[in-house]
Amino acid sequence: MAAKVDHSGGNRWLLLFYQVPPKPPYLRVKISRRLTKVGALGVKPTVYVLPRGDEALEDFQWVARELAKEGGDATICEARLVEGLSDDVVERLFNEARSADYLEIRRSARRAAEKSADRESEERRLLRRFSEVREIDFFGAPGRREAEEAVARLKPSRPAPTATPAGRPLLRASDYRRRTWVTRKGIHVDRIACSWLIRRFIDPKATLKFVSPKGYVPAKGQQRFDMFDGEFTHEGDSCSFEVLLDRFGILDPALRAIAEIVHDIDLKDAKFKREEAFGVDRLIAGLCMGNPEDAGRLNQGSVLFDSLYEYFRRKHP
Repeated sequence: MAAKVDHSGGNRWLLLFYQVPPKPPYLRVKISRRLTKVGALGVKPTVYVLPRGDEALEDFQWVARELAKEGGDATICEARLVEGLSDDVVERLFNEARSADYLEIRRSARRAAEKSADRESEERRLLRRFSEVREIDFFGAPGRREAEEAVARLKPSRPAPTATPAGRPLLRASDYRRRTWVTRKGIHVDRIACSWLIRRFIDPKATLKFVSPKGYVPAKGQQRFDMFDGEFTHEGDSCSFEVLLDRFGILDPALRAIAEIVHDIDLKDAKFKREEAFGVDRLIAGLCMGNPEDAGRLNQGSVLFDSLYEYFRRKHP
């Protein structure tokens, strides 16, 4: 979804005028990169423009605060173009910038398609880049659809699995309904994510039980996860969340993206290098600090994973 732009008329633009102090020397480059990242267009050496909107105002305010902290100066104003640059010219300049971004994505996808190695990693990288560009494509620049299609062509064709990666037959969620699912108390990222996954996608009527692992003997029919000798726990370098997806043959790309984040946090091996892992890790740590009881952790954690799932479901993971 592209950033929101106010097209209601009147002052259509936000302008940022700024001055950078001579020191520190890196500040000029830092500010320029920040403005480029939010999609601002430079119309003069120290004058940048964005289409008027709440997000644009917040982006400029962050830049202004950064400058003030370093001894610089910035002014933000709403503007209506009267003389010189016209609205149409500014829109065209925004579109040209984004079209150039889309063209580079297409070229990168073409180069990746010519290589046989590591196409999945390149696909993930280009999907993230495409999402970043789309967020600052304020006027629907030409080349967007072609860039998206070029990246999509990198995705390898995967037949529906008939067995887990370990060669075991897939399980059917319908055979695991209204079960009691048991895991270690003091739940953290993997167990919170697994509990959420079980209730939302495998067993909506599940009863969750958090126990001390030492000496626990499961009752008949109970399913243990993320605990020693459990039916669903770490296998090889896969966390329990990944194992559940594999055992039940769940291919949802949004859930696979979440699995990569959970893996990077839980196993601390940066296997997938998910940029979201750091932030999710801090959120999980915070909700665990604020909730000594597992029920509270699960309630807040479920809201977090619902939001992550919605984000990845609507965007490319």
